[in-house]
Amino acid sequence: MKKSFYCLVAGSALLLSGAAQAISLNGQAGKDFTNLEVGLGTGSSGLYSTLNWAHSDNDGDIVGLGLGLGVPLGSAIISVGGKAMYLNPKHSGGGSDDYAVAIGGGVNLPLGQSFALYGSAYYAPDSLSSGIKDYTEATGGVRWNVMRPLSVDVGYRYINLAGKNGHRDNAVADGPYVGVGLSF
Repeated sequence: MKKSFYCLVAGSALLLSGAAQAISLNGQAGKDFTNLEVGLGTGSSGLYSTLNWAHSDNDGDIVGLGLGLGVPLGSAIISVGGKAMYLNPKHSGGGSDDYAVAIGGGVNLPLGQSFALYGSAYYAPDSLSSGIKDYTEATGGVRWNVMRPLSVDVGYRYINLAGKNGHRDNAVADGPYVGVGLSF
């Protein structure tokens, strides 16, 4: 019940934050991990929001709501923002429900009309997290816009929940991935 309520609140906030903005849906899969994301306004300058779910077969789940600002710099979009996340690591020792508030940003650099380089990084220290020492996330890749609205991604994703009080780290994602996306 508690998880359903949080998902409902996060989804409602996501929908209200960008009623007239472009919507993107992305799915990525790597060895032992998957990531699903819905974004509003992520492909252009201005305010954007994201809702994502990352799952590791071995290390647990993460649900996050992100808010940020994209700023154009030449043909690139530089983004700065934050994520509020519900963490459910399998081996934290601190219970099964943790949280983190991460700060970070990213860049999206178009390479002609069909390709783009992208990357992002987020970090939450111990003071902005519960049940873990820190949260680290980094993603980088290449996107091929096959035809509107379809795109294909290839990249590398790293998500780590550092263990606290002698408990081991939970690497939710650490490796290459392939993904597909739709943008409307």
